[in-house]
Amino acid sequence: MLTEKIEKILNRQVEREGYSSLLYLSMASWAEASGYPGIAGWLYAQSQEELDHMLRFVHYINDRGGRAVVPGLETPPNDFEGVQALFEAVLKHEQFVTASVNEIVAACVEENDYSTHNWIQWFVSEQIEEESNVQEILDKLALVGSHNMYMFDRDIMSMRSEGEAPEGE
Repeated sequence: MLTEKIEKILNRQVEREGYSSLLYLSMASWAEASGYPGIAGWLYAQSQEELDHMLRFVHYINDRGGRAVVPGLETPPNDFEGVQALFEAVLKHEQFVTASVNEIVAACVEENDYSTHNWIQWFVSEQIEEESNVQEILDKLALVGSHNMYMFDRDIMSMRSEGEAPEGE
């Protein structure tokens, strides 16, 4: 059974994961409309992954005797200054999500909720991977510069971790 504090912080994460999905969907749409189908594909896959994360939280809350709340979500930005700025925003957002997951871990310790503490460890590991992947993209962007975007866009999907390609792609 979840304590009120843990249920509240997990529901807050439902909202954050949902917003993440919308943010990456908005970024994907921008990239696709800007002529970057590879970057769009990467972001569409990220959007789906964040939606899957949101559903994991919903199911966990409900399975543990709580009640997941489906939030209304803020509209994300829909225009970006360029690919570099977009991925810098992705990294900043992933760092925000990491801090949010860490707050859940701290609340679990404070509430002696070892079941949720154990369950949330998957997300701790996931966030390490997410930040690392985005930093790798930023590093590659620094190497290719703005004149080699065709090859970068063509190859970006190969930079996703194995097994992360979206269905139908």
